[in-house]
Amino acid sequence: MTADADRIVIPDATLRIDAMPAAGRTLKLVVDLPEREAIARRLRITRVERLEAELKALRFQGGFRVNGRLSARIVQPSVLTLDPVTQDITEPLDRVFLPGGEKLFAEDADAEVFVDVEGEELPDHFEGNEADLSDMIIETLALAIDPYPRADNETLASVGDAPDPDEKPFAALKALKDKLSGDKS
Repeated sequence: MTADADRIVIPDATLRIDAMPAAGRTLKLVVDLPEREAIARRLRITRVERLEAELKALRFQGGFRVNGRLSARIVQPSVLTLDPVTQDITEPLDRVFLPGGEKLFAEDADAEVFVDVEGEELPDHFEGNEADLSDMIIETLALAIDPYPRADNETLASVGDAPDPDEKPFAALKALKDKLSGDKS
């Protein structure tokens, strides 16, 4: 996501592959206020009131697969009135983490690589024995945020800024054109 110095680390959101039980591991994360404030600043929203994740990690192809659910409550300004709007978010999580760096998918620079757009996502990679799930949680939250928040039943008409349905969209331009044409004669 960003440089390591700017990374937000959620406590207890790490998994060690060498300490993973055969039956897997369950993580129940409740993100504390300092991390929620940092996430709100990063995502440029007013507040993250609640952020929780319930995850199950299982060994998978030399790494592990994490699935579960993220739930959050955020506050951000309405795009119409700038009043605070609260959004409850519930998102599924499903990610594969494999040890080692990114694998090269093509030997030659001009070799073709087939990418199945409908297929599963490429796995995330981690170095060493430990993977931090903080970026996955923050990324999932960021993608679930409504980019144009507004309160229920809030419309342009309700805030008194509705366009006049009888007004022609290019009437002002035509009037300006007519005015400029009239000045040249």
